[in-house]
Amino acid sequence: MDNALATDISRHVWETKYRYSHGDQPLDRTVEDTWHRVARALAAVEPHDRQVWEQRFYSILEDFRFLPGGRILAGAGTDRRVTLFNCFVMRRIEDSMDGIFDALKEGALTMQQGGGVGYDFSTLRPRGEPAHSVGTIASGPVSFMAIWDAMCDTLLSTGARRGAMMATLRCDHPDILEFVDAKRKAGFLRHFNLSVQVTDRFMEAVRDDREWLLVYPESQLDGVGEEQVDRRWPGFDGPVPCRVLRKMRARSLWDRIMRGTYEHAEPGVLFIDRINHLNNLWYREHITATNPCGEIPLPPYGACDLGSINLTRFVRDPFTERAQLDMAAIAHTAGIGARLLDNVIDASRFPLPQQKEQAHGSRRIGLGVTGLADALIMLGLRYDSEEARALAAEAMERICHSAYRTSVALARDKGAFPFFQAEHYQEGAFVKSLPVDIREGIGESGIRNSHLLAIAPTGTVSLLADNVSSGIEPVFDFSHRRKVIGLDGEYREFVLNDYAFAQWRERQGGAPAALPDVFVHATDLTPADHLAMQAVLQPYVDNSISKTINIPRDLSFESFKAVYMEAYLQGLKGCTTFRPNPVTGAILESFDPRAGGVHCCSIEREAD
Repeated sequence: MDNALATDISRHVWETKYRYSHGDQPLDRTVEDTWHRVARALAAVEPHDRQVWEQRFYSILEDFRFLPGGRILAGAGTDRRVTLFNCFVMRRIEDSMDGIFDALKEGALTMQQGGGVGYDFSTLRPRGEPAHSVGTIASGPVSFMAIWDAMCDTLLSTGARRGAMMATLRCDHPDILEFVDAKRKAGFLRHFNLSVQVTDRFMEAVRDDREWLLVYPESQLDGVGEEQVDRRWPGFDGPVPCRVLRKMRARSLWDRIMRGTYEHAEPGVLFIDRINHLNNLWYREHITATNPCGEIPLPPYGACDLGSINLTRFVRDPFTERAQLDMAAIAHTAGIGARLLDNVIDASRFPLPQQKEQAHGSRRIGLGVTGLADALIMLGLRYDSEEARALAAEAMERICHSAYRTSVALARDKGAFPFFQAEHYQEGAFVKSLPVDIREGIGESGIRNSHLLAIAPTGTVSLLADNVSSGIEPVFDFSHRRKVIGLDGEYREFVLNDYAFAQWRERQGGAPAALPDVFVHATDLTPADHLAMQAVLQPYVDNSISKTINIPRDLSFESFKAVYMEAYLQGLKGCTTFRPNPVTGAILESFDPRAGGVHCCSIEREAD
């Protein structure tokens, strides 16, 4: 038995997802072999001191201190023809049959190699619009999304890794209502996560109860329309004339969006203007989509290169009055982790040449955290306390600044990312918020990576690390049953104990005892508590944050809508909620009847 894998679930996850085998012959005998394999493969792209960097990479992988994205763990140092990137945003879909099916093919090739995909379907003309050149009537973007869903289903039937997909649509696309209501149809688009691109203009119209125009680019429609407005649209360099096709009250559309997620947990909301305003590559990108879980807004062919610092391993003297978080060790790990993720770009295969070009051009990475809730418990802090938020913000600030300083130093040694333009990059809103020494370093040497921070869900790799709490989420429950899919496609049920709970119980000699007040369930927290934690971390995250806000079943619809408005007002880039409902199914099954429902994002929907 591998002593580093302390639980049944961690052994199962390692054996089914990350252990390297050739046929029936395991080549990774232990998880230490997996760490050595990954460290060796990523150090191999270093120009000098490869053995030194192999040891440094291993030192942060050991004991699950740093958790690279699942594709890195599974693929680095193997002979498998797979990508090391978890997810991609795909090309803009051209509004033609050739364009649509070319995009479908590229998505299939990407998913076949293990990458999740995100798409903006706003470029497809609305349902019912004529295409006189071919004598047909457009069926609309939602109908074509069904083809992607079937493709994903077909790939799964061949034994390919379970796919994850994100679809976005502009809030002013004429088919927005059909998109918002799509998940009301049982089993429809079940392989997609859905998010609406919400603009500042729309939020202002909601606030002022104004009329809202649903539009589409005039040049893409047959004939000439009577009413036009200028809009920024994907596929165009700037604002273009758009024909007004329909009108409705902004609050009416907002209510439909809110009603969909209140009753069916989708669609999510992307505050797309804020995403673009805070994008470090604002001078060359206009982003309209994200990866499947939303933590990386990306341009066409952009990719996710993810890794998370496991905060539980940096708690000193846990469960005592002397408990503290080792901030210096966290910052040190962040620096090595940033270099490791930068090397992934050079070590990885890519399903498509355009993806390689984009990844090498921007060298985007996403360094984040996991185990936050468990670390807070071990420190004696309630998740919903001001002290907990202040400590989490301090840790994320340390990680952010360490990663940026590392990237500046890497630029001196290896060169800045090719898309770097010093004058424009330094004018970015996020970059201007960094400490003076980092900004001066960027001015002198450039920077190796366009973006460096993202907080991902980490569901599967957190299970690998003895079931630490996922990402920045609070603990769903401290003891529960969970169904996890195996290599044979069948689900196996595990009884899981949360990492902090298991550590605390061991210190109690295993005897049952009343849990201290710091053991807070996700369902014990108010929506405001969830939002507050996400909000204090966002200033130190240049990509975005995957966070689910648990909503009590009995929360009124009006109060639910206020959660999203507050998310917008607090400066978040997006918002995802989950209110228990009979539609979404169950992966978690709690022993505690207070839980009242299932967790929103099963690991089967994450790009592990």
